[in-house]
Amino acid sequence: MANITLSIPDEIYRKMKKHPEIKWSEIARKAIIEYLNRLENITTCGEILKDLGRDFEERLSKISFEKAVEYYKGMRDKEWKRISTIPTS
Repeated sequence: MANITLSIPDEIYRKMKKHPEIKWSEIARKAIIEYLNRLENITTCGEILKDLGRDFEERLSKISFEKAVEYYKGMRDKEWKRISTIPTS
């Protein structure tokens, strides 16, 4: 089984340390599996919007095309920077 490193806020870590009886890696593993299952079951943009909620869909529909393009380019640049700075082993 592969191992991953997970970063969490210090406050959350302190709260977790108060419950040493809980297997936190198992909690994280189950949450990741559940999230992946949800992703695999979403196949269309409409389903993604439904999953994100009506409020998100309404806010998204109010964004102009030009602003959406601007957001997309910013997100694309940040994702490229994130991917290109990930150390490889």
